[in-house]
Amino acid sequence: MITIVIAEDQRMLLGALASLLDLEEDMKVVGQAGNGEEAVQLVRLHQPDVCIMDIEMPLKSGLEAAEELKGFGCKVLILTTFARPGYFERALKAGAHGYLLKDSPSEELASSIRSIMAGRRIYAPELVDGAFGEENPLTEREKEVLLLIAEGKTTKEIAGELFLTAGTVRNYISVILDKLNVSNRIEAITRFKENGWFK
Repeated sequence: MITIVIAEDQRMLLGALASLLDLEEDMKVVGQAGNGEEAVQLVRLHQPDVCIMDIEMPLKSGLEAAEELKGFGCKVLILTTFARPGYFERALKAGAHGYLLKDSPSEELASSIRSIMAGRRIYAPELVDGAFGEENPLTEREKEVLLLIAEGKTTKEIAGELFLTAGTVRNYISVILDKLNVSNRIEAITRFKENGWFK
C-alpha cells in the first residue's frame, strides 16, 4: 500500500485529491495539510511513501517544505498551477521526484505516483522544454545592474557602485527592459526571478 500525505491550501481541492487517490486500491491518504508547515509535521508523524505538495501555500511554501524534507525518505511530488522554470529548478534542487501541473488529467496523478515509487522521476513535459529552452539574455554587467535594482538601489547609487556615469546606467536599464521584453524595473525583476536567473 502506498501511503500519501497531501499538502494543498485550497480545501475543496485537497478533499477532492484525497477522495480520488483513496479510490485507488493500492493507495491510502494518511494525512491532509493546508500549508507547508503542516505538511512537514504530517510527513514526520506518518512517514508516508509520497507527499503531494502544492507550491504557493501559507506559512511555508511547498518548495521550502520539500527542501526541509530532502533526504527524509519520503518522495515529494509537486502539483501546482505554476509552470515556471525558476520553481521547477528549485524543485529539482530540493530533490522532488515529480512536478506535475494541476491541469494534467486526474488518472495521470495515480500513475505518476506509481512510477515515482518504482524509482522514476516524472516531470511535466512543458517544464522540461522550458528549463532547457530559454537562456538568460543579459550580459554579466547587465545582470549586475539588475541585481542592484532588485536591492532597491537608485540609478545614482548603481553608478557609484559600478564606477559608471548615471547616463550609462540608464542605458543599461533600457537595454535590460528591451531584452526582457518588459516595460519597467519591477517587471524586469519579476521576469528574471520567475525564470530562475538570479543565482
